[in-house]
Amino acid sequence: MTEAPARPILDCDLLVGRDIATARRVRPDELAATLAGVGIGGGLVGSLRALLFDAPSGNDEAAAAAADHGWWAAAGVDLRDPLTAVAEVERAAAAGVRAIRLAPGRQEVPATVPGLRAVVAAAVGHGLLVLTEGDARLVGSALRGLGARVVFLDAHFYHLGDFVLLAREEPGYHASTRLLGNPDGWERLTGEVGAERLVFGSRPGWFEASAVLARMDTARLTASELDLVAGENLRQLLEVAS
Repeated sequence: MTEAPARPILDCDLLVGRDIATARRVRPDELAATLAGVGIGGGLVGSLRALLFDAPSGNDEAAAAAADHGWWAAAGVDLRDPLTAVAEVERAAAAGVRAIRLAPGRQEVPATVPGLRAVVAAAVGHGLLVLTEGDARLVGSALRGLGARVVFLDAHFYHLGDFVLLAREEPGYHASTRLLGNPDGWERLTGEVGAERLVFGSRPGWFEASAVLARMDTARLTASELDLVAGENLRQLLEVAS
């Protein structure tokens, strides 16, 4: 069994709000209870309201949840309205938010639209971390050359080879653990581009977080590599004290 991380696990993929496709809702207090139940110490929280309905009020919701529970907030933007999305990046940066969250798939926005690059360029200009849902092959290709620090929340083990090729070109590209549950996904990624490119994410409350946590018990990583994945990589990306 792999040695447990030395510090609490941090999750880059926390979400609160209501999913309009399923009508499922996760409230901040419910998410906090879920994290406590599975042994996740906190992480980076975004709002589905920000991604699907209204970015400013949704981001205020995420900021309040983060303040109440000791998490960090990620500001969601609506790529369907790129000019307003850029303005929301500016507002988030002025408020001290350290990350933005993109959801091109939920918003039915192709990765090729110019607004995507404009929003990420604005985030890069303010030194913000970018979290993005969607196919890492498509979104990653669209964001080449911007110098962005990005965590691909839906990086999938079926697409691992293409992600590695992108990550070799782009030192700021990172993968969440959530969909890398095949027997050697973590090991192959760390072997190809380093353990600093893998960030723990499980989307608790929406996904089977226990399966991602169980993968930590079987990962063939060193104790120092596991500490990076479990939380240190996220702290470094957010530029917060270890």
